[in-house]
Amino acid sequence: MTPISNQRQLTYLEAVREAMSQEMRLNPEVFLIGEDVGVYGGAFGVSKGMLEEFGPERIRDTPISEAAIAGAATGAALMGMRPIMEVMFMDFLTISMNQLVNQAAKMRFMFGGKCSIPMVVRAPSGSGTGAAAQHSQSLEAWFVNVPGIKVVAPSTPYDAKGLLIAAIRDNNPVLFMEHKILYRLKGPVPEETYCLPLQSAEVKRQGSDLTIVAYSIMVPRALEAAEKLAAEGIEVEVVDPRCLKPLDKDTIIRSVSKTGRVLIAHEAPKTGGFGGELAAVIAESEAFDYLDAPIRRLGGQDIPIPYNRNLERAAVPQVDDIVAAARALAQEGK
Repeated sequence: MTPISNQRQLTYLEAVREAMSQEMRLNPEVFLIGEDVGVYGGAFGVSKGMLEEFGPERIRDTPISEAAIAGAATGAALMGMRPIMEVMFMDFLTISMNQLVNQAAKMRFMFGGKCSIPMVVRAPSGSGTGAAAQHSQSLEAWFVNVPGIKVVAPSTPYDAKGLLIAAIRDNNPVLFMEHKILYRLKGPVPEETYCLPLQSAEVKRQGSDLTIVAYSIMVPRALEAAEKLAAEGIEVEVVDPRCLKPLDKDTIIRSVSKTGRVLIAHEAPKTGGFGGELAAVIAESEAFDYLDAPIRRLGGQDIPIPYNRNLERAAVPQVDDIVAAARALAQEGK
């Protein structure tokens, strides 16, 4: 588990804000750009109060154009700045795909390493807020497939702060996924500045009977499921990759080799989801020889996220779904 130097409690949202503020105080090249990030304080209130401290030159409100925001951030990064670009919802990255995928991700390679694109794309993601099909997607698999972009999906306030600071200091474009439901999650966060290596999975819970690999919102759900299963005598190990690209494969492989069973859980649709890549990593590793049952995936339904709250919950894995899938896996082959 992550060592915590004190017990000061922050929400995930506050941890993200603190990471940005601390980096902006340390480095004048860091600035925040996006729709309503200034006076309004961000669509979810993440940047509230930052305009008053840093002013409109560094907390830059933009027109409603994600393509323009991504283009401006890419250009600023190319010229030596370190922009943090915020989109209101991850879904709106679809409007900026050319700038991110064909420009930001490729410039360093195409210019023979003579330039860097040190920019962070903050993207509130996922379902659970009743925001319906165009505001509730998890699109991480799209970006994992693009060489040149790193993808981070923290699940705790501690991880959010340490990984965001690392992302801001990285010399490559980093997609930083912030699940909307996690914004109110509280946890211990040190006041001092700290970095967590981007390629650093963490075992969030030790277990011996099976491994659940989960990230973002699925981590707290997996941990809750693990506690329920423990009451049945099934000890679950929960591994959080934290960074999907670059991926810490070794931590995952060690865990699966130890338990002999693995369930991969994510919110995005199962078809084409990042769980398929995780399954391939395990199948192609030495962990395959230790498996006592087939690799299992638990993902979202292949449907747009519904507006209706009951249907919305049914569209993505919940705690009880994880419990049922893990219970069946623990009994398989015995």
